[in-house]
Amino acid sequence: MVEKVISLENVSLLDFLGVENNHIREVAAAFPMSKIISRGNEIRVMGTPPEILRISDILESLIQHYQKYGKITHENVRHYLTANGGSIAPPHVLQDEKDVIVYGTRGIVVRAKTANQQLMVEKAAQHDLMFAVGPAGTGKTYTAVALAVQALKEKKVKKLIITRPAVEAGENLGFLPGDLKEKIDPYLRPIYDALEDMIQSEKLKFYLENNIIEIAPLAYMRGRTLNNAFILLDEAQNTTPSQMKMFLTRMGPSSKVIITGDKTQVDLPKNQQSGLRDALETLRHVKDIAFVELDGRDVIRHRLVKDILDAYEKKEK
Repeated sequence: MVEKVISLENVSLLDFLGVENNHIREVAAAFPMSKIISRGNEIRVMGTPPEILRISDILESLIQHYQKYGKITHENVRHYLTANGGSIAPPHVLQDEKDVIVYGTRGIVVRAKTANQQLMVEKAAQHDLMFAVGPAGTGKTYTAVALAVQALKEKKVKKLIITRPAVEAGENLGFLPGDLKEKIDPYLRPIYDALEDMIQSEKLKFYLENNIIEIAPLAYMRGRTLNNAFILLDEAQNTTPSQMKMFLTRMGPSSKVIITGDKTQVDLPKNQQSGLRDALETLRHVKDIAFVELDGRDVIRHRLVKDILDAYEKKEK
């Protein structure tokens, strides 16, 4: 009899093992000649080499399923017990789930909800650099974060970098309490909120602590080459042209970049040109850069938000 140890890293043990370890008990019941013991974040498998190999395949498939969908059910366990070779294709995927971007926490399923959000998904798959521009509430940032998380979960990139310019929207950053991180974090709160919808808390904490996910002000990007990473620049309307150029030239050979912003909500000094507007004019005809324009039809907040945007647009015209 030989033994193998499988580590469970960055998973919720209750969600993975089941109540009173029921999921692991079911796997063990299918292999009465072997012994499966769960202690802490380790699963010890003891038995003959052929059975250990089969059990390992099943557990690895369950781990991959959990990493992708954020949960394990009784039906999932039974599927992998009977599936040939421990295929990771989930048994419950329906035809209308093919448009899912990522399975999040608390049962949240993130998918494109409008035509332009779906266009973002398609353009991101086809291009390494995309501009997604539109007013508040159109879901451009949330969709971009979902695409970044999807790439990380599917191991298409090794790192996720999300950045924003720390521009004071009518407030003075210097008078906020705390150190630099505490001053900057409120500007990045929408990003944290989106990530918490999409990644289990234990895993998100691990990613942040180990810089697998990095959330930082734009100034921190200077001088770096960002390779094998998915990079999101949010609130890009508040960059200057020189900051935008600096950011765009950080792209490494295996990078994917999405830039989001709202041309109508520039918080820069009145005499300062927006780097987003400048980039849209300068790069509009550059081959292999994608541009997606979202509008009032994409607003997915309260129904009044669309009416408010329409009213302001009429006033500006």
